[in-house]
Amino acid sequence: MKRKIYILGSGFSSLAASCYLAKAGYDVHILEKNNTLGGRARRLKKDGFTFDMGPTWYWMPDVFERFFSDFNVKPSDFYVLDKLNPSYQVYFDTNDSCSISANLSEIYDFFETEEKGSSKYLKAFIKEAKRNYDVAIKDLVYKPGISPLELVTTKTIPQVTQFFSTIRDRVRKNIKSEKLLQILEFPVLFLGAKPSNTPAFYSFMNYADFGLGTWHPKGGMFEVINGMISLAKSLGVKFQTNAEVSQILVDENKNVTGIKVNDEILKTDLVLSGADYYHTETLLEEKHRQYSNKYWAKKVFAPSSLLFYVGFDKKLENVSHHTLFFDADFDKHAETIYDNPSWPENPLFYASFPSITDDSFAPENMEAGTFLIPLAPGIEDSKELREMYFNIILERLEKRTNQKLRDHIIFKESFCVNDFIRDYNSYKGNAYGLANILTQTAFLRPNIKSKKVKGLFFTGQLTVPGPGVPPALISGKIAAELIRKDYN
Repeated sequence: MKRKIYILGSGFSSLAASCYLAKAGYDVHILEKNNTLGGRARRLKKDGFTFDMGPTWYWMPDVFERFFSDFNVKPSDFYVLDKLNPSYQVYFDTNDSCSISANLSEIYDFFETEEKGSSKYLKAFIKEAKRNYDVAIKDLVYKPGISPLELVTTKTIPQVTQFFSTIRDRVRKNIKSEKLLQILEFPVLFLGAKPSNTPAFYSFMNYADFGLGTWHPKGGMFEVINGMISLAKSLGVKFQTNAEVSQILVDENKNVTGIKVNDEILKTDLVLSGADYYHTETLLEEKHRQYSNKYWAKKVFAPSSLLFYVGFDKKLENVSHHTLFFDADFDKHAETIYDNPSWPENPLFYASFPSITDDSFAPENMEAGTFLIPLAPGIEDSKELREMYFNIILERLEKRTNQKLRDHIIFKESFCVNDFIRDYNSYKGNAYGLANILTQTAFLRPNIKSKKVKGLFFTGQLTVPGPGVPPALISGKIAAELIRKDYN
């Protein structure tokens, strides 16, 4: 008889874990509290427009290939990938913009044109970033985060010193152009922390950016979710939506005995939570929780977000599929996220216009736009604030791209702190989990395996290895392997 396991949530990490566990012979059941699958990577459809509600960047294609190859299939068996060129576009406060090519040699030329001699330093930096990538993605991030010794191998010894300097220190050592520095510091934002607080070792994100490029799955990131659901179902995984878990049951010997779902008790001795880690522990009696409220309050969280999903009745000009608006003071914005939680006076923001690349996202001669402003978790969220900030970024968008857009908006939907809490039980409404800073790396992150309750495991952006879609796939694999080790 197969051993039954219930998995909470249906995001990338839960789906990945479900596939590995089903392949290993477990009876796997995924429980999703919302009415659609995908977790934060859900899809919104409205009036002929389509939006990825969560992740919109497809980076590190090798991680996706490695995941699917574990099941003797390929990403192309489930979705079609296009490499974007340009990878993305950046607007600066000088009112000019640049496009980052998908070709590394063209990036070197651009740097040299912007600052004489800078391409020499960039080549050395990318060479180092590739070494870090090979060590991190092919080795370190697949470790379970149990011991600090996981970080010490013959491959990692040359990288040790890079944990004690920062990305900002590294990129500002030889390059002076603020424009180039902003481009080099941008990729670590995917780790949820400031460049001044992120170990230099994480320069591997720059190799992911310049070396591997930016890709687009036709139909959007939700097509990756669909592919993983198809794979999971082919392996025997069962899914249930509108299934909210309100309690994890534990006996006097600290063993999981079941879960309470929609007021029904389901018996099991194995639970894996891909839901919010903090929330999951509130489903236990306090004596069974590993981490106190005080513990979580001291942690450095990645940002929350104010998101807008906008339908335009015309094609937009002077923008790319991915467009970054760095036309504001980054450090001042970062202060409002990490040092003094508040709404930024002049926010940086990101815009995605997938219908530039993919006709399926909008009706003919129209444009789908997703806008994101990074925010501090836990701050006030209201309709009035959302409207005020939409007007701020729309005005900037019109000014920077030299076009009038207000009268071309068909509709807009918003998603912010309160929605992250409501839909995902997210701690303080964070969007990306725990920031990857030195004191929250590897074994210093919350455990995948509960130390207080036997049969309870965790996966996702609040545990190992960290925030982001590729790390979520890896987290699911690590969690499944730990479960197999204990419950073979």
